Amino acid sequence: MKKTVFKPFKNEADCLQIGDDLTIENRFDRVSIFGSIDLTLDKNGLKAARELKAILDLIIVEMEKTDLPDEIAIAPVKIVDNPFA
Repeated sequence: MKKTVFKPFKNEADCLQIGDDLTIENRFDRVSIFGSIDLTLDKNGLKAARELKAILDLIIVEMEKTDLPDEIAIAPVKIVDNPFA
């Protein structure tokens, strides 16, 4: 199976999962990481730790090559009526 390459801050579609409960969502202005993960002292824990580190390294590289502002304004979420209801 072809592995998807995660490109931080490049789209609004990428969503990765590490383990059962840690989710990483890509956006143009942020990467959201939520959930939890147990990095157990075994081969599975090491694999998960390496996956998380690889994603964080990609995020840091992308941020370091950008002229970052001190802070961005994140627009509030707009709730709309369900068009299928």
